[in-house]
Amino acid sequence: MYFNTLLDGSLKAISFVAHVVNRLLARSRGPDEFWRKRKIFKLASHFLGRRRNCYSLAIRSVHRALLYSTQGRKLKKEDMHELWLTRSTAAIEEHADLAVWEPRTFKSLAVIANARAEQDGFSKTKPDLSTTVITNGLIK
Repeated sequence: MYFNTLLDGSLKAISFVAHVVNRLLARSRGPDEFWRKRKIFKLASHFLGRRRNCYSLAIRSVHRALLYSTQGRKLKKEDMHELWLTRSTAAIEEHADLAVWEPRTFKSLAVIANARAEQDGFSKTKPDLSTTVITNGLIK
């Protein structure tokens, strides 16, 4: 048995288990230091040199790498959008003259592209192509 001294000077008996449990529940410290460090070292396992083995260097490098990966996800979307626009613009410019001067040839290319897209499993963006062909005579 352990005894606690109260404010009035009297002794109060407390059991050992209750005393230890109260101390342990006062503040939860989180995971053991080994496991916290192991998590960082696993994330730093592909780094070179001391950044892989020294905790203070590893944690800095891991935080920086996680920051870069977060920013990279946004930049990847922007880069893919820019690449998509570049490719679309190049295709449009390549076939612009063909669409103006040889509309039937352009329409046949569009039909072939739609057939290939169906074979590859893509749904049609437009259900049917127009039956009329726009020529220079219709524009005027």
